[in-house]
Amino acid sequence: MDNKDQESKTNFGFQTVDKQDKSEKVKQIFDNVTDNYNLMNDLLSLGIHRLWKRVAVELSGIRSDSYILDLAGGTGDMIKLIAPKLNEKGELILSDINLKMLMSGRDRLIDLGINNFKTLQIDAEALPFKENTFDIVSMAFGLRNVTDKKKTLASIIDCLKPGGKLVVLEFSKPKNEILREIYDLYSFEVIPKLGSLIAQSEESYLYLAESIKMHPNQEELRVLFEGCGFENCNYENLTNGIVAIHTGTKPKE
Repeated sequence: MDNKDQESKTNFGFQTVDKQDKSEKVKQIFDNVTDNYNLMNDLLSLGIHRLWKRVAVELSGIRSDSYILDLAGGTGDMIKLIAPKLNEKGELILSDINLKMLMSGRDRLIDLGINNFKTLQIDAEALPFKENTFDIVSMAFGLRNVTDKKKTLASIIDCLKPGGKLVVLEFSKPKNEILREIYDLYSFEVIPKLGSLIAQSEESYLYLAESIKMHPNQEELRVLFEGCGFENCNYENLTNGIVAIHTGTKPKE
């Protein structure tokens, strides 16, 4: 495969696919699991994902007048935590590329009495905002699903204000070797079977396990942040590195 062919390819789990095809494949995955997505999250993480998201929000440095964009936020979990922290001067956008997930999250939030947010279906790789718009961009468990991580990070840094912060919560690599082996066994043997039993989609949850395995580790992602122009790039491991919260800021002009 020559360089041009390599540049047109990307990972979809363990498969190599054309970049132009990945977003549709990811869309099909999430269309398949939308109805049981929150239940599966609770089961697969024993509810710990809610704590991870709470820590990510606390590390975001939210002010009551912050302008915040939540990417890949279809479940509405991050918005639920952020919304009470904002006053009428703040701005909050729930976004996702997947319309079915987005509508499900929006309806869930409205049912909870949360309405101080806007809803937009957008592609994280091509954000439709002016430069220097947001104080904070958050993304929980979405970065590994985008087709081009560099393009996504470049799009995010453009729409952040100088000094604005990106907060990415994502699955990562456990630091303990024994835990890593146990986690791999759980990911590839248990998760897909639960996906088949509860969400009627073993294939979708096998992709989940594969996409986690293919995602950059903590140091690799930190270097990627820096390469895309972010500064003060750091990460905090949670649950021994099963997930990590990555942060970076846009340089002040």
